[in-house]
Amino acid sequence: MFLRLADQHRQFVQDLVMSLQALSKVLEHNGYPASCYTCGIQMNGASFMVSLGDNHLIRFLVSDYGITWTEMRDDRELMKLEGAEAISQLHELANLVKYLPNQLVGEPQSLQVS
Repeated sequence: MFLRLADQHRQFVQDLVMSLQALSKVLEHNGYPASCYTCGIQMNGASFMVSLGDNHLIRFLVSDYGITWTEMRDDRELMKLEGAEAISQLHELANLVKYLPNQLVGEPQSLQVS
């Protein structure tokens, strides 16, 4: 049972990392500075960051040790969530991105994530 759970966890982390990479590309395409750095070739962790403008930064970390969402403005931490709450917040950001018009040039729209 434990080996099966460990394998499911690894697969979950890999799926989450691939989703973060895709979200980063979509945000970049829409004019938001975003990055996603993975840990190793097996994608067992990642660091995702996006600037939403006005010194508003989102950082999402995923690894075998946990999952965190940190939202900062003017270099001050506004909110820090972990686990399922962090994933829910990431889901909200991904939903906002779905409704952005594709922008190749120009200023990005302001995104508000709560």
